[in-house]
Amino acid sequence: MHAPSLQAPSAVVMIRPHRFHPNPETAQDNTFQQGGVGHTARAGLALASAARDEVSAAAARLQEAGIEVHVFDDHGERDTPDSVFPNNWFSTHSGGHIALYPMCAPNRRRERRSDIIDMLKANYRVQDVIDYSGLEYDGLFLEGTGAMVLDHLQRVAYTALSNRANEVVLERFCTHFNFEPLVFRTADGAGQAVYHTNVMMCIASRFALVGLELITDAARRAEVKRRLEESGRTVLALDQGQIEAFAGNAIELGGKNGPVLAMSSRGVARLSSAQRDVIARHAELLPLSVPTVEMAGGSVRCMIAGIHLARRSS
Repeated sequence: MHAPSLQAPSAVVMIRPHRFHPNPETAQDNTFQQGGVGHTARAGLALASAARDEVSAAAARLQEAGIEVHVFDDHGERDTPDSVFPNNWFSTHSGGHIALYPMCAPNRRRERRSDIIDMLKANYRVQDVIDYSGLEYDGLFLEGTGAMVLDHLQRVAYTALSNRANEVVLERFCTHFNFEPLVFRTADGAGQAVYHTNVMMCIASRFALVGLELITDAARRAEVKRRLEESGRTVLALDQGQIEAFAGNAIELGGKNGPVLAMSSRGVARLSSAQRDVIARHAELLPLSVPTVEMAGGSVRCMIAGIHLARRSS
């Protein structure tokens, strides 16, 4: 068994949705999102079933790699079409800390679940829960590790400003959790701000995948690249097509044989051989097929909430 990594958690939370469909409340600012639920109830049921099966298969693949996966079912009683993306409403941090986040879409606010927090408290050492969700009433949002990509080693919170990433909330988070905010503006292929930083950026322990060309300010773009390189990481620049295939929406996890990089099969297929070679030197590339889930505008990283907490002794 390899030593645990501060950057790459070896345990995660995933949500298996039973009434999944692309969320109409998030479609306006998420250009990665596709279509609606279909024209018939049967089409909607087929979509939900496919998403549920994709989460089950992905969780099984992660478990085979030696990652502990806590799977919770969401039967959709509260109309939570995006519940498959739990990393937006909570995050966990070394030292026993949990953060709860203010969510932009009203129906996403219903995704917060006390049973998940209770499980974390029962199985891991939790000292406190800092709840920012009340800022929703002030129109201030910060959607967790979707809005921020955290360098846990250098304590930097890389953040693409958007409707879902407000600087005021970011400053509060960084003060409480001892991160330095590094913000930048972006534009995707449609000229819109990228809705979540984690669709264009992945920070692993020894490398980073970044859609540098989406950062609009040249000086800021150079600073992001410089800061990542100064941390000792190899920076792999992703182009617009790779970003659209969710190659940036990946997460490094601690497996039984060492680091694993979980990424959409679509994203893996778009990597160049040179990029694959760099990743292979530091982590096992683990492709996960989640095409139905990706219709909602997120992929593998969005589906995984890493647990950066110490286990309770049995």
